[in-house]
Amino acid sequence: MPSLLPPLLALLALRAAAAGPPPQEAAEEQPWCPYKVWAEGGGEGGRLCFRTPARGFQCSARGCRAHRSPGGGLVANVLRNGSVLLQWAAPRRAAGLRGFALNCSWDGTYTRFPCDSVELGRACRDYLLPEAHGSVRYRLCLQPRYAPPRRPAPPAQCVEFRVEPAAMRDIVVAMTAVGGSICVMLVFICLLVAYITENLMSPALAAPRRS
Repeated sequence: MPSLLPPLLALLALRAAAAGPPPQEAAEEQPWCPYKVWAEGGGEGGRLCFRTPARGFQCSARGCRAHRSPGGGLVANVLRNGSVLLQWAAPRRAAGLRGFALNCSWDGTYTRFPCDSVELGRACRDYLLPEAHGSVRYRLCLQPRYAPPRRPAPPAQCVEFRVEPAAMRDIVVAMTAVGGSICVMLVFICLLVAYITENLMSPALAAPRRS
């Protein structure tokens, strides 16, 4: 009598494929990230926007500097042009996840000032802060938001960083360019000295003395 196990396994596989991916995986595969920006100090009527996720972004040493939160769940990539790309991983517990709340503040001379707050959808895994003030220390905190009655709320991941002023970035770029030119000039001088030593001075030293 033939075994019924292979047909049963095939039927279960077909049902799993027809059901589609889990909700969390389907959310991560969405090609857009919905978010709402609230002006400084809160208020009503936040702006609803959409952005394409920056999947596969890696912070290179030349044009980016990465700052991580103490838990490592939130990374602030400070780019050379003054913008900041925030990245975070999916929460461990995805059941009931509604989205994320991003709170921003920066240090003034005597007090801390709030900046725009952002509410992001559950599919978002990054957010771009387009223009950050130079020579200002920022503090960004990201907290997952769950549907009630989940209690207590998970702790927020916070990261602090400072953006170099635009003038300092220009100076660094200029010094890099000048340093590269100087290195090329030094290499050319060394090659020229080696050529002169090899082709002009050596025959004169090697010539036989006349009696």
